[in-house]
Amino acid sequence: MVAGLNLAITGATGFVGGRLLELALAEGHSVRALTRRPQQDRGGVTWIDGSLDRPDSLAELASGADSVIHVAGVINAPDLAGFEAGNVTGTASMLDAAEEAGVKRFVHVSSLAAREPKLSAYGASKAGSEALIGASSVSYAIVRPPAVYGPGDKETLELFKMAKRGFVLLPPEGRLSVIHVEDLARLLLALADPSAPKGLLIEPDDGRHQGWRHAEFGMALGRALGRRVMTLPTPRPLLNFGARIDRLARRDKAKLTADRVAYFCHPDWLVDPGRGAPETLWKPEIETEQGLKSTANWYREAGWL
Repeated sequence: MVAGLNLAITGATGFVGGRLLELALAEGHSVRALTRRPQQDRGGVTWIDGSLDRPDSLAELASGADSVIHVAGVINAPDLAGFEAGNVTGTASMLDAAEEAGVKRFVHVSSLAAREPKLSAYGASKAGSEALIGASSVSYAIVRPPAVYGPGDKETLELFKMAKRGFVLLPPEGRLSVIHVEDLARLLLALADPSAPKGLLIEPDDGRHQGWRHAEFGMALGRALGRRVMTLPTPRPLLNFGARIDRLARRDKAKLTADRVAYFCHPDWLVDPGRGAPETLWKPEIETEQGLKSTANWYREAGWL
């Protein structure tokens, strides 16, 4: 990859974007990063105060950038309007700013959920964002990550906590693909190179053929903690009941929503091997069993587990 690029990153204060920021700096790039809250000064980073619903801040973010890596998005919202605002309108605004600034490359982080837009409001909004990117004039790449795990992830942490207790509650039987955050960050950075192939739609994973059965992944979590666990597939009606309870308890901050239940219970979240990244550009380096073990160690050292 060309060294010394000026990268504009949304979502740099989050799990995936944070690791991407660290890797970009380590490889000698300068970063312009969007943030809603004050951040500590650090070399190589220009923090831009703003958000996806503030076009002025997006114009400032894109100004002078060689490439935009659009990581920010909404993964949980109380209704369709919330997903549309964050994932469709927000992407449209970032895309407009990039085109106006003459950015050479636009890397968009979507989701496997975009393959099933009728399944959930989240998936529909991600499919909508992809349509915007595909119709634009910029040189682009779209990445549909599967389940992402790694140090600092608060979503997978809940599964680790269950495994520590000796059991893991899982969706009904199905298969999934996964990827370590480090591997995903390397892919996003490789795609940000203006000389990378245009018009790519990539579904990356850990390289495990046919991914993981839900029960297999649950047992792998147990091995990462050095213990045997019982994996318990949870019937969809029970998950829906849990979603109603969570909504009553946490209202708009509920994590288990009916929308999430809809895509959690889909039996096939495997990546399409025909949509893998060109091997000359990227390939996964972190084997999942070892990645889970190092993630568990990080959680322990951080006092999260």
